[in-house]
Amino acid sequence: MADVDLRQLTTMIAIAEEGTFSRAATRLGYTQSSVSQHIAALERALGGTVFDRPGGPRPVRLTPLGAVVLEHGREVLSRAEALGHAVDRFKAGDGRIDIGTLQGVSNVILPAVLRRLRDEHPTSEIRLSEAEPDDAGIGDLDLLFYDGPIGDGAEHVLLMKDPYLVVALPGDLPDGPVPVEQLDGKAMVAWPATSDQPRLEKSLAHAGAHPRIVFRSGGDETILSMVRAGMGLAVLPWLAIHHVVCRDCGAIHGPEGWPDLQVHELDPTPTREIYLHWRAGRGTRSPLAARTMEIAVEVARELAGQAPAARG
Repeated sequence: MADVDLRQLTTMIAIAEEGTFSRAATRLGYTQSSVSQHIAALERALGGTVFDRPGGPRPVRLTPLGAVVLEHGREVLSRAEALGHAVDRFKAGDGRIDIGTLQGVSNVILPAVLRRLRDEHPTSEIRLSEAEPDDAGIGDLDLLFYDGPIGDGAEHVLLMKDPYLVVALPGDLPDGPVPVEQLDGKAMVAWPATSDQPRLEKSLAHAGAHPRIVFRSGGDETILSMVRAGMGLAVLPWLAIHHVVCRDCGAIHGPEGWPDLQVHELDPTPTREIYLHWRAGRGTRSPLAARTMEIAVEVARELAGQAPAARG
């Protein structure tokens, strides 16, 4: 059975449907001798005949073995055709891609990437999953957005440096850039101590600021609500501050829509680094994954051009 190939099955099906070797040859564009050779090779591989050949103009008839081969051969050819279509879709940039992300890291970059990707490849299947903040790994993912390099045998590209800014009630801090040391002792609402947050707090401490953490939340909207309530100031990345999605209306609001809050740059400016990861040594990436990476770099470059320059 190892010697049966798709051409032999195709030839056999054509003979069964046309009734004679000569008509099958015409249909397939083969010579009649080539058709006979395909069937002879098939019968040698099977160890039995697939057609009774009455001779003359009379049509050939399937043997019992031939009937079994015909039934399953059609299924094999159908699956081979489906495989061919899948390969063609893969090469064209469609197919499936599995993307991991971290809440709060790619809330702007990833949606922009997905919109462009779906416009270009509307039939592609995109699967998303959320990484664990303290245990992110590439695993079986094609791509992973994360705010820092990871191990796990992954390669990466730096998408952008996202500067941290201060959000406070108007009048709580002087206008203009705020020296980091002025945050020392201030009440602060912050993200949980996962992902880049510990590094941020160490950076603040290194610059002479030890704010008092009075509340932690993973939700940007919650943190901003606590700042509005007078619980304290917040130090959040530029992407989180300028691209907060309103839960009520679904619109994206930034500081220009916050008359009750004031945003300040920090001096020096801590930054978080957002990376896109993929598995090292995986071989040739799919065209869909490669295009996703290109779009992510383009989107991040556009966003980075809008962000304030880091100080210090």
